[in-house]
Amino acid sequence: MSTVTAPAHERPLVSHVVADVIAERSEVTFGIMGNGNAFLVGRLVDLGHRYVKARHEAGAMSMSQGFYLSTGRVSTTTTTYGPGYTNTLTVLAEAALAKTPMVLVVGAGPRTPRAFDIDQTAVATAMGVTTLTVDESNAARLTHEAYDLAARDLKPVIVSIPYDIAEIPAASQQPRGEIEPKVTVRPDAGDVERAAELLRGAQRPLIITGRGALLADSRDEVKSVGDKLNALFASSVMARNYVGSDWDLGIAGGFATIGAVELMRQADVVLVLGASMNLFQMRYGTLLPGAREIIQVNLEEQPTHPDVTFHVRSDIAEFARSLDSHLVDHHANSDWRSEHPEVADQSIHRPLELKKTDSVGRINPRALAWRLNELLPSERTIVQDGGHFLGWLAMYADSPDPHGLQHPGLTFHGIGFGFPTAVGAALARPDRLTVLTCGDGGGMMTLPDLETLVREVPKSIVVVFNDSAYGMEIHQYHQRGIDEEPMVFSNVDFAGIATAVGARGVRVTELEQLDVITEFVTSDASGTLLLDVQISPEIIAEYVVEKVEYEERLKASH
Repeated sequence: MSTVTAPAHERPLVSHVVADVIAERSEVTFGIMGNGNAFLVGRLVDLGHRYVKARHEAGAMSMSQGFYLSTGRVSTTTTTYGPGYTNTLTVLAEAALAKTPMVLVVGAGPRTPRAFDIDQTAVATAMGVTTLTVDESNAARLTHEAYDLAARDLKPVIVSIPYDIAEIPAASQQPRGEIEPKVTVRPDAGDVERAAELLRGAQRPLIITGRGALLADSRDEVKSVGDKLNALFASSVMARNYVGSDWDLGIAGGFATIGAVELMRQADVVLVLGASMNLFQMRYGTLLPGAREIIQVNLEEQPTHPDVTFHVRSDIAEFARSLDSHLVDHHANSDWRSEHPEVADQSIHRPLELKKTDSVGRINPRALAWRLNELLPSERTIVQDGGHFLGWLAMYADSPDPHGLQHPGLTFHGIGFGFPTAVGAALARPDRLTVLTCGDGGGMMTLPDLETLVREVPKSIVVVFNDSAYGMEIHQYHQRGIDEEPMVFSNVDFAGIATAVGARGVRVTELEQLDVITEFVTSDASGTLLLDVQISPEIIAEYVVEKVEYEERLKASH
């Protein structure tokens, strides 16, 4: 029996086929329209799909990242070809390195390249990103496949629509395929028994959870193991407050408070579940000097740090369940919890001193973070751009769960992700107040999407840590003899800029002015409140000091 193909004028365009799958698989699309994706965007709007107009292609990508970080769900970005595509690359690299799933639908040059076309697929390949190029018959299949691959492999996937087929009628579509599911790696029984034996003998056990534990959905089992051992908990940035225990020391590594670090350094047996143990997490080699055993569990073939004494390759949830059953009758050797009630009441995190200002009267960023934590509602999503300031709220502000504290750009060590990431986070979790913190340097990089935040988000707060400089660079390099002139700027009036695009801008020179937050949060007022806080350039975060000391040690060793 032959298949009858509808006349061309009755068939959807190739771009429409892709758009129909987007509308089926994704709640929202962030993008900028251009020649390469005009018919796609037009179709999405006709379908009633949520389409958010960004001001810059990198911003559109950051919005998708913020959406995922707030929900764990995949969203979509779309741009045109050429410069529209290349403008996405910094955030695309961040998403690839940070294992952030998203689908990027881009226009591409025609199948016969023009003089001004670039090889977009080769560019993506260089970053480890897969490109699926659609044609008249496979557009639906490959677009579905992009969402399946992104979710399975935790990565961005590109759907590319060549310019010369974007607006031609599609042919009969190939059936949707099935991708191989991710294989579950179960732990060796002997490995679990050995790990249990090591932990039974611990006097000061510490469990550090990372994103692998979060993705494995192993919270209850991990908490049970810790309770049976009388262990303390800590986490990576991505898994902060995941376990939800009163005995959580917070973030392990550079963003830990001094009191918490001192306890982590006393741990004798450490169980690391799904954390990378990178240089920053390990506080430049100073986090776990007292540990005689470090057990790391992940899906890697080998441990990711030389200090690991026992490595177990396993799915985190499978390992945690098995370990929990091995400890069913265990009576903890540890009295660590009872010896440190300051962990449960959180007083361990209080700074030894908390001066409001520096020597010239500019606000202490540590005191700013502490006061923000007191004033902001508990149901919040804190989005932090990159820069010297970003450790303060990580140390001193609470978050309701791992989704409530985001650090876009941290994996790629970039700044300039803040305003658009906050848009994605806010649209993903409208039940929480979105709070963006950024420096003046990163804030200026993504300033166009402040307007998007004001336009798209009903209620949000922006806090600019304004020291009129690239603070991270000054604190690292000025003391090494590099002139600070390339690192400092005239003071930008962020409050005035915010007012110009429809927000409420307040210049803050005293902590008492932050009380405007309470008025804003408790009122029926909508919109964006931007606080342009004049912070001290003198006060240096501990993690920056330790980074400089580490690099000096390396220099001396050579």
